[in-house]
Amino acid sequence: MTEREARRLHWRRIIFEHDTREGRLYDLVLIVMILASVVAVVVDSLPGLSPRAEMVMRALEWGFTLAFTAEYAARLWCAEQPARYARSFFGIVDLLAVVPTYLSLVFPAGRFLALIRVLRVLRIFRVLKLTTYVQEAGVLMSALRASRQKITVFLFTVLTVVTVVGSLMFLIEGPEAGFTSIPVSMYWAIVTLTTVGYGDIAPMSVAGRFLASALMVLGYAIIAVPTGIVTLELQRANRQVLGVARCGACGLAAHDADARHCKRCGAKLDGVQEL
Repeated sequence: MTEREARRLHWRRIIFEHDTREGRLYDLVLIVMILASVVAVVVDSLPGLSPRAEMVMRALEWGFTLAFTAEYAARLWCAEQPARYARSFFGIVDLLAVVPTYLSLVFPAGRFLALIRVLRVLRIFRVLKLTTYVQEAGVLMSALRASRQKITVFLFTVLTVVTVVGSLMFLIEGPEAGFTSIPVSMYWAIVTLTTVGYGDIAPMSVAGRFLASALMVLGYAIIAVPTGIVTLELQRANRQVLGVARCGACGLAAHDADARHCKRCGAKLDGVQEL
């Protein structure tokens, strides 16, 4: 191994791994810098800053950006597969963390997009070894993937209701009440169905208010649908990903993911319970 390769391997262990004292210290310093840069961007957006304060915030922002640019280049240099890292989630986030400041040279307001670098704080999962939370995130993603077809049907149903009710409201109320077009009426239907109720548009006629009342009641019923779908899939995902189900009769927990009855006492497994 040449000296250059040994140096790359040394820095790869520091930057990409966390099982060494130097690696943990590197990640902690990086997270502190990320949080400090986000605070600087937030403070820079406050109105009424003095010219000197604005100058200090800009200097800090450029200092952080140059540091993160060097850090991104170092990751590309010492990565075992630079192209793979560049296409990975953290590789894209690392790149997006520095691009907004450079874009601010052309589009001044673009510097506030630097807030995206807060996503890099996700590396704290690696630093603190929160593997339990990573596993739980896998369960959640599995449940969301399993429920995507049901959610798609649900969203299509909601879109159909919004289109029908929006069209009816446009015919009932018309431009005089603010329903100037079907898209505007559909916007009102979405706001009403989700029980947000901005109040910028409101029906004036009896028929319109009756239709709005029916849509509000329907909204309360519809909101519970995706919650029930995801909850059911979460229960199933717990069994499939974690493979854990506790018997309510004898307390045995070591069951297969597809088990329906306890292998010790034969009792029916009603569901997954936390260990």
